[in-house]
Amino acid sequence: MRACRIIFLFSVAVCLGAQNGEWPAYGHDPGGQRFSALTTINRSNVASLKIAWTFRTGDAYQPEHGKPTAFEATPLYVDGALYLATPLGRAIALDPVTGVQRWAYDSHVPKDAGFGDYATRGVSTWKAPNGQRRIYLATIDARLIALDAATGKPCSDFGDNGIVNLRLGLRIPPREDRFADYEETSAPAVIGNLLVIGSAIADNNRTDQPSGEVRAFDTVTGKLKWSWDPIPQDPHAPGADSWKNGSAARTGAANAWSTIAADPERGLIFVPTGSPSPDYYGGERLGDNLFANSVVALRAETGQPVWHFQTVHHDLWDYDVATPPLLYDVQQNGTIIHAIAIGSKTGNLFLLNRETGVPLFGVEERAVAKSDVAGEIASPTQPFPIKPAPITPQHMTADDAWGIDDAGRKWCRDEIGKLRTGDIFTPPSLEGTLAMPGNVGGMNWGGMALDPTRNLLILPSNHLAAEIRLIPRADFDDTAHSVGRKIDGDWELARQTGTPYGMMRRFLFSPKRVPCTSPPWGTLLAIDTRTGDKKWEVPLGRFPGLPPQFGSISLGGPIATAGGVVFIASTLDSGIYAFDVETGKQLWRGDLPTSARATPMTYEGPDHKQYVLISAGGHGIPGLGPLGDYVVAFSLP
Repeated sequence: MRACRIIFLFSVAVCLGAQNGEWPAYGHDPGGQRFSALTTINRSNVASLKIAWTFRTGDAYQPEHGKPTAFEATPLYVDGALYLATPLGRAIALDPVTGVQRWAYDSHVPKDAGFGDYATRGVSTWKAPNGQRRIYLATIDARLIALDAATGKPCSDFGDNGIVNLRLGLRIPPREDRFADYEETSAPAVIGNLLVIGSAIADNNRTDQPSGEVRAFDTVTGKLKWSWDPIPQDPHAPGADSWKNGSAARTGAANAWSTIAADPERGLIFVPTGSPSPDYYGGERLGDNLFANSVVALRAETGQPVWHFQTVHHDLWDYDVATPPLLYDVQQNGTIIHAIAIGSKTGNLFLLNRETGVPLFGVEERAVAKSDVAGEIASPTQPFPIKPAPITPQHMTADDAWGIDDAGRKWCRDEIGKLRTGDIFTPPSLEGTLAMPGNVGGMNWGGMALDPTRNLLILPSNHLAAEIRLIPRADFDDTAHSVGRKIDGDWELARQTGTPYGMMRRFLFSPKRVPCTSPPWGTLLAIDTRTGDKKWEVPLGRFPGLPPQFGSISLGGPIATAGGVVFIASTLDSGIYAFDVETGKQLWRGDLPTSARATPMTYEGPDHKQYVLISAGGHGIPGLGPLGDYVVAFSLP
C-alpha cells in the first residue's frame, strides 16, 4: 500500500507540474506525451516568435579520432529553474527568463575515450518528501549521478558519494578499455522511489557485447532494487526457447537505449529494446530472440514482465525499437482504452492496449524473404499492423532509383541493380542487400507527440535506403584495408567478431550527396488514434541546397501544445519549425545558429511568458554546418 501511495503522489505531482506550465520529464510526463497545456503561443501569433536569449554550454567537441559530440538535450523546467545535460557529462541549471547559468556540475567525462553515440539527451528529477529536489544525470561513460537541484552538488547519501557505476554488475561486463561498448544516452525513468535505466551498447562489434540489463535503483540511496535481462537466462522462463543452441548465455545487447515510459497509476514501466549482438548476422543466435526488438511491460516494484510485444523477429537489420513508447487514452466503441504507441525503425507503428499488449487494430504475421547466407535462418514471417499503414516506404528496386539529374539517377540505378532488392525484411547478403528503410528508420529516437484534445499522434519519418553487405571473415581484413572506415555517409565497417562474417554498410547517396530514394526524404505526419488513419503529411525541413518540398532526414522529435501548434527542429537545416496541428500547414520557421538534433520543450516562466526552447548542436556531418553548443529560447515580443 505504501508503494502504491508513493506512486500515486508522484503522478499527482507530475500533473500539477504540467498545469503550472512546467516540463518535469524528458517527454513532459512519465508517459512521454510531449503535450503542453500552455496556450499563450498559439496558431494566431506563433509567427511573431523571436529569440529571447541564447546560452552556450562550451561543450561542443570533436575528438581527434571518433565521433563528435551530439547536443541532444531536452531541458527540464521545475521549481523555477531549467536543468540540462551536455554530452561531456556536465549538468547545468539556468535562469528561465534570462538564460544565465545558476550552477554547473562537471562529472569529468574522459573526452577522448572514443564514444560511439557521443550524446546525452537529458536529466531526470525527483522530489523527496522533505522537499529536497534531486537532479539525476546519466553520463556517456555510464555513471548515474544524483545532484542537489538547488546547488548542483552531489548527494552524498546516493551510491558512492553521489555516484553509481553502471558498468558494474552486468551478466557480460564491458571491457575496461572500451568506453564505447557501454554508454548512457537517455535519462532514467522515475516512478515512485525508483530510477529505471537501460543502456546504449555499441553495435556490430562481436557476439558477446555487454549485456543489456534494465535496472532499478533507489532514488535516495542509489541501491539496486532489481535487474531485468531482456535475454532470458533461465531455460524454463518465458521466451527462453526463442534462443537456440544455448545462445542466450553468450549473446549481449538487446538493450534499452531509448527513453523508458512509465505509468505511475498502474505501477508499470514500458521498456523499448534493441537488437541482440551483432546486428546483421544472427546465425550464432538462431530463433525469434525474445525480448529483443520489443516493448516489454514490467512491474515497477519488482521488474517482473507483465506482457511483451516484439516488433521484429530475429533482427538482421539494426531495426531497434528506438522510439520512446507513448502512453495515451482513446475511446473505442464507447469505452476508454488505455493505450500505448510503439514506433520502430521499420516504419511500422503499433497501437496496443497498454494493460494487455493486445493490438487495437490488429497485427498480422506476413511471409518475408529467406536468407541465402550460409548459417543464417531468417524468420519466415514478421509482424505488420493492419492499421496504421507504414509511415515510410518499405520497398525499392533499381527501377525506383531517383537522382537530381540524369547522371545521379544512372549512378543510383546501377548501384541498386547490383544488390538484392525487394520488400522490407530482405536479409543481408554477400552481394549486398538494399534495406528500405535503412538503419535510421522510419522512426528513430526522436519519437512522437500527442495532442490528446484532438486525438492525434504527430511524428517525423525518414525515407532513406541503405546498403548492407556481409563479408566472409577471410576477406574482411583486405576489404577494411581497401575501403577504410568512414562515418560520413560512405562505407562503415564492423568486425562482428564471433561470426563467420564482417559487415559493411552505407546510406545510398549519389556522388553529389543526394539520396537515391525519391523525395521527400523526411516528413511530419499525424495519425488519428481513434481510427488509425493518417490525417495529414507534409515535408519536414530542407536538405541543404535543395527545394523545401524535398524535406530532410531528421534526428529529434516534436512537441504539441494546447495552442494548436506542433514544434520540431531535428532537420539538417538550421531551423526550428511550427506547424498547425490540425492541417500540417507550416506557420513559422525560426533561424538557429546551427542545426538541431534534439527535441524542443516549452514552459511558462516566472514572468508569466511562454517560452519555446531548443538545443542546437549541429549534426556533426562535414559540410552541413558547424558543431554547436547553443540553447536557444524563443518567446513573443
